[in-house]
Amino acid sequence: MKTLVYLVIGIFFGILMYKSEAASWFRIFEMFEFGAFHMYGIIGSALALGIIGVQIIKRFNIKAVDGQDMHLKPKNKGIARYAIGGLLFGLGWALAGACPGPMYVLSGAGYVSILVVIFGALVGTFVYGLLKHKLPH
Repeated sequence: MKTLVYLVIGIFFGILMYKSEAASWFRIFEMFEFGAFHMYGIIGSALALGIIGVQIIKRFNIKAVDGQDMHLKPKNKGIARYAIGGLLFGLGWALAGACPGPMYVLSGAGYVSILVVIFGALVGTFVYGLLKHKLPH
């Protein structure tokens, strides 16, 4: 039953991404050129909702679906780690024309060429997993 719920939520997320044009290469390109507010509005809305959601979880001690406590661990502070990670993520996003969520939306919409990008993302994740213990965290 959980799998069905996750599948329905994923399909809804995909439709929402596609219809809002968040998976559109043109919209992403437009964002990186600072040509329109469209993508910044979507990202800003998601950020605001995320902040509100985390505060609600903390203040009301909301439990996970299976009844366990949710523990939100504080992240280590540091500018370099976020600057380097953000730069790499942004470069990949700009070069591929899609971030991880929209990559799968585009494949579902029939854009076969995005499979090359998905393959590259999976290989990059695998390589990170191999090198993780050698990297500063």
